[in-house]
Amino acid sequence: MANEKQTTTANEQPLNIPKTYDPQQTENKWYAYWLEHDLFRAGDIGVGEIPSDTPSETPDTPSETPDTPSETARDTARDTVEDTNEDKDPTAAEQTDAGVRANDDRRAKRKEKFSVVIPPPNVTGVLHIGHALDFTLQDILVRAKRMQGYDALWLPGTDHAGIATQAKVEQKLRVEGVSRHDLGREKFLARVWEWKEHYAQRIRDQWRKMGLSVDYSRERFTMDEGLSRAVREVFLRLYEKGLIYRGKYIINWDPEAGTALSDIEVEHKEVTGALYHMKYPLKDGSGHITVATTRPETMLGDTAVAVHPDDERYEHLIGQTVVLPIVGREIPIVADTYVDKTFGSGAVKITPAHDPNDFELGQRHELPQVLVMDERGKMNGNAGKYQGMDRFACRKQIVADLQEAGVLFHIEEHVHSVGHSERTGAVVEPYLSTQWFVRMKPLAEQAIAQQKSGNGVNFVPERFEKIYLHWIENIRDWCISRQLWWGHRIPAWYCQSCGETTVSVDDVNTCAHCGSESLKQDEDVLDTWFSSALWPFSTLGWPEETADLQRYFPTDVLVTGYDIIYFWVARMIFTSLEFKGEIPFNDVLIHGLVRDAEGRKMSKSLGNGVDPLEVIDTYGADAMRYMLSTGITPGQDVRFHWERVEMARNFANKIWNASRFTLMNLEGFTADDVDLSGELSLADKWILHRLNETTAEVTRGIDRYEFGEVGRTLYAFIWDEFCDWYIELAKLSLYGDDAAAKRTTQSVLTYVLDRTLRLLHPFMPFITEEIWQHLPTKGMSIVTAAWPETDSAHDFPEETAAMTLVMDIVRHVRNIRAESNVPPNKAVALIVRPDEASLRAVQAGEDYIARLAKTSELVIDPTATRPDKAMSAVISGAELYLPLEGLIDLEKEVARLQKELARLDQEVARVAKKLSNEGFVAKAPAHLVEAERQKGVDYEQQREKVREQLATLQA
Repeated sequence: MANEKQTTTANEQPLNIPKTYDPQQTENKWYAYWLEHDLFRAGDIGVGEIPSDTPSETPDTPSETPDTPSETARDTARDTVEDTNEDKDPTAAEQTDAGVRANDDRRAKRKEKFSVVIPPPNVTGVLHIGHALDFTLQDILVRAKRMQGYDALWLPGTDHAGIATQAKVEQKLRVEGVSRHDLGREKFLARVWEWKEHYAQRIRDQWRKMGLSVDYSRERFTMDEGLSRAVREVFLRLYEKGLIYRGKYIINWDPEAGTALSDIEVEHKEVTGALYHMKYPLKDGSGHITVATTRPETMLGDTAVAVHPDDERYEHLIGQTVVLPIVGREIPIVADTYVDKTFGSGAVKITPAHDPNDFELGQRHELPQVLVMDERGKMNGNAGKYQGMDRFACRKQIVADLQEAGVLFHIEEHVHSVGHSERTGAVVEPYLSTQWFVRMKPLAEQAIAQQKSGNGVNFVPERFEKIYLHWIENIRDWCISRQLWWGHRIPAWYCQSCGETTVSVDDVNTCAHCGSESLKQDEDVLDTWFSSALWPFSTLGWPEETADLQRYFPTDVLVTGYDIIYFWVARMIFTSLEFKGEIPFNDVLIHGLVRDAEGRKMSKSLGNGVDPLEVIDTYGADAMRYMLSTGITPGQDVRFHWERVEMARNFANKIWNASRFTLMNLEGFTADDVDLSGELSLADKWILHRLNETTAEVTRGIDRYEFGEVGRTLYAFIWDEFCDWYIELAKLSLYGDDAAAKRTTQSVLTYVLDRTLRLLHPFMPFITEEIWQHLPTKGMSIVTAAWPETDSAHDFPEETAAMTLVMDIVRHVRNIRAESNVPPNKAVALIVRPDEASLRAVQAGEDYIARLAKTSELVIDPTATRPDKAMSAVISGAELYLPLEGLIDLEKEVARLQKELARLDQEVARVAKKLSNEGFVAKAPAHLVEAERQKGVDYEQQREKVREQLATLQA
């Protein structure tokens, strides 16, 4: 039934849930349920609305498809989703005004929005573990805000990834024995769209496996019709303002893909190459000038030699001419401050068509630009006899020819950074080419002014603001054209009659300048980053003023890695300020990369990548999400450890077992039975107080993006306090004869577990839903349950201090038992000597101490003295005495301790001797030396404890 959760109570639910948690079955089941009821849709499902006391009647009809929930399913969700916070405990709510305040807060928040757009993954394959981290952090924020009553939108989508996707499809075609040129543009693009549909669905499947609560009804793709129109609109407006222009400049060129590349698509690798030293003879025959290069094949395009104007060695040569070896071209010697006179010979060969710095120098000195390669990296007609040779084959041949001519006189090994195409692996060629560019400085100036005014984006951590500003203050024009077929085709048409260019949002058939119909559209497409720069507002309907755009823009937070702050984050800020007049998001949360256990970057070549689906299949999505999100520090890289995933899985099992115990003790207990108005025990007050504190810490931590701290807070509260302590303490009343006390304990267990599951839900959505559905609670799903609020009626600082002392006593007794080898099944006599301030606290916890410390006799006496043969402990507020006579064989225990003392003496001596060895300390790795020092400290501490125990037993 669609409203099953609301119309049933705990005694109608199967309380005896399985002994072990099976994530595979649970996760698929609940994600399908969430989609069926359209619980992730923003704006119209009534999430966070204050419920009526009577659940709405709903049809027993599922939605047609998970991707596009039907109107019936949406209506069902809207009608049946109920708030489950204070309304689950009407009695408690009546006691204080906390419930009223909470509901008022939720009504106010319901009018507020919280929006996030997903950084769109490329439709080139499957998602990796870095995506899993990025998306999990977003899901935590959105789920928490949704539960807090915000109108939360998490807009999903994918990126067409021009170069990468086209390269993948072309690779597939090569296997079939055809090329894109064989197919033609139209048929090739049809094949790419097939690829896109296949991999977009794979990405959606992965989103579901990860448990992401994205609003599928608003899913976008960078080449959707609406987004494509936005791209053309931006291109036209920037063109009309003179901020987009076409010109001939040096760009990054991938000879294998046959296209220009953005800087982010170039990976710089340290390569061991050679530095070639050559003699360029002076025209007048008076000598030569020495130059050096790592790319001798480019000398064929040299058009000058440059020296520093203040270099005394070459002052007399400035303005003279040298003869380019092999080619015979006469080229000038020019003076320019770009030259570093302390590097090498202080003279630099200038190749304006094949080096960006040389290009700029050439512009200053009006040097000719000689291109000696074609677009496939082969030498062209300007290369003379080397025409048709591959650039690297030409390098070998020209080196041999230069040596034979006596021009090349020295070759030295040289390690330098060489750009490689991220997509094809080819060595990138700086290449003179006619391309489209965006003039970036005017756009950057807006962003700089906005940031420095204090009204810019808030970077988390703050240090990334300086990096962002440094980058945009030194920005260069952006090459936006790509020589591909897949992507947004440049909306420019060239007139074959008058030679003018027409730029338009719509396709044109006549020249805007002369009226000719002889037009040809530019063959190139736009850089993928051009369309993704518009993502925060184009996805919401811009350039139309849609309801979504008005409601959800600007977005609240962008979660992304530090590696694309410049290439994506900055460009989104630029375009948003230019076209919307405001920043696209308030906060930018920067996280690091996910590295392997050794700290290495994950890559195919190393074979150290981690498939998130493999993690999920082995341990479950909740374990993966919890490990990734709680093991991070903002801005820092995180190492992936399988052991930590296993620990997260164990945490899930701990929660499951504690919940199973709770449910097994709620027979006949319903949501209406939750009543905290009865007499609360010391343990009840303590756990309610700690729940209050935990709620405040978790809420504050999520708001501050301190996911690691939140994870530790939840772990400590759930594992240590609720599972290990409160459940044990609750057994006293659950299994006692006082029916009222049992009822109160059942209420506290239900109340605390319910709210704890809600706090944990954003991190571990599946297991929390599974357990919550079995609890005696009201509501359709924990997805739309209200976020817990602190309640002043549950502040019990004095009782919490008392309970803390009681737990400290129990811990120390357990430690003494363990250290003294007291058998677990033997009860012990315990004497507690509290100080005056702690007496009432110890007396209040007497039953707890007796049960958990397993005492045969418990004496609480402020005047007690230590008996003979008794182990003791001093804690804050009390002294503890544990008589051992009769519990253990004292003679055997003394013998055992003496033997242990002798062993520890030997270990202390061994470590001391090792550390006194200067050879070991000097030569051994620092971490090994430090490990030995720590061993010495540990052995000495253990030895001191053994001595104390012996002193007690031998007294």
